[in-house]
Amino acid sequence: MGDEMLGCGLVGTVGLGLVAFVVLFWIVSIFNSLVQLRNNIDKAWANIGVLLKQRNDEIPNLVEIVKGYMKHEKDVLENVTKARTQMLAASTMGEKAAAHAQQSASLKTLFAVAEGYPQLKASDNFLALQKRISALENEIADRREFFNDSVNLYNIRIASLPDMFMAIPMGMQRKELFKIAEGEAGPVKVSL
Repeated sequence: MGDEMLGCGLVGTVGLGLVAFVVLFWIVSIFNSLVQLRNNIDKAWANIGVLLKQRNDEIPNLVEIVKGYMKHEKDVLENVTKARTQMLAASTMGEKAAAHAQQSASLKTLFAVAEGYPQLKASDNFLALQKRISALENEIADRREFFNDSVNLYNIRIASLPDMFMAIPMGMQRKELFKIAEGEAGPVKVSL
C-alpha cells in the first residue's frame, strides 16, 4: 500500500510539474510574440522614416532645377518647400503622417504643373529626380502597407483572449495606423 501511494504521489507530482511547465511555456510564448510584434512595428516605422528622409533630401534638388523653368509658379514651389519644412519639424507619428500627406500632394501638384513646361520635362536632371521621387513614393506606400499590417495584427492580438491578459500588465496599448489624409486620396487640381 505504501508503494502504491508513493507511485501515485510521484505520478501526481510529475503531472503537476508537466502542467506547470506547459502553462509557463504558453505564457512565455505569448510574451515573446507580443514583444516581437511591438518591435516589428518600431522597425516598420523606422523604415518609413528612412524613406521619408530620402525623399526630403531630394526635394531641394528638385526645387532648384524647377526654379529656372517655372518663373510664374512661385506658389507651387513655396508649397513644396513649406511641406518639406513641415516634414523636418514633425516629431510624432501623427505629425509625420500629416506632413507626408502634405508633401505628397505638393509634389503631385509640382509634377502636374511641370507638364506645362516642355523644356523642363525634357531636362535629364528633372526626369531623373522625378523618377527617383516617384520610386520613393512607391516604396513609402509599400512600407506603409507593411506598417499598417503589423499594427493591425498587434492591435488584434492585444485585444484578444488570452493575449490581453499578458498585454495589460506589459502596458501594451493600441497603436495608430499610418492613415492616408483626406486630401491625398483625391486627384490633384492644377490650373495653368
